[in-house]
Amino acid sequence: MPIASPFDFRGWRVVVAGGSKGIGRAIALAFAEAGAAVSICARGQAALDETARALAAHGGTVHAHACDLGDPAAIEAWIAAAATTLGGIDVLVNNASGYGFGEGDDAWLADFNIDLMAAIRASRCALPHLAASPHACVLHTSSIAALHPRRNGPAYAAMKAALSHYTTSQALQLAEQRIRVNAIAPGSVEFPDGLWDRVRRDDPARYAATLAKIPFGRYGTPEEIAHAALFLASPYAGWITGQTLCVDGGQQLNG
Repeated sequence: MPIASPFDFRGWRVVVAGGSKGIGRAIALAFAEAGAAVSICARGQAALDETARALAAHGGTVHAHACDLGDPAAIEAWIAAAATTLGGIDVLVNNASGYGFGEGDDAWLADFNIDLMAAIRASRCALPHLAASPHACVLHTSSIAALHPRRNGPAYAAMKAALSHYTTSQALQLAEQRIRVNAIAPGSVEFPDGLWDRVRRDDPARYAATLAKIPFGRYGTPEEIAHAALFLASPYAGWITGQTLCVDGGQQLNG
């Protein structure tokens, strides 16, 4: 059941990396519903266009930019265009993932370039705009995979762990500029054609085994991650920085 947003982001400028599907899309829509101007980027033009139309339905300024987040120059171009279109940046959300679940170098490099370096590069490009904002905030999407050893997907887990650690260092670096930095560590989140939706279809035993580890008895939704993002970006979290918030229905409690 949809929840009416208790947050008011009218006048805020929010940019979301990886904002066309799943969690990123839900975060972008939640900010737009709360009144923010929003920029999103992703590689797929069709999903970008569809999400841009959904964002525009809320009446605010919308910017959508095709961007390969593995390309430093593309990140720089997106952030510059977003800041110009929105008139600045108050909130940067680094949500994209390379989803490198294999064992080869390609999996490690995908997660290194997208999960970690894209967040670092976007932060670097956005910093002059954030420094000029009275609401400055950076949010990273980590994962509960960062919290425990994994048999599968060690590259993904390691880079998410690095991102969580970077969150603390970045928060310390930017505190004097009153720029807050936090991360969200989602548990297993299901949405149409997302990872766990595909696992449900292709590997029902794995789907059921993961579900059995979630004390709340269900997979999460992208909107539940978006609710946490709005809180952490809002003035209600004005003295919270350097933290990684688990949003997982208790999943990480079971290891």
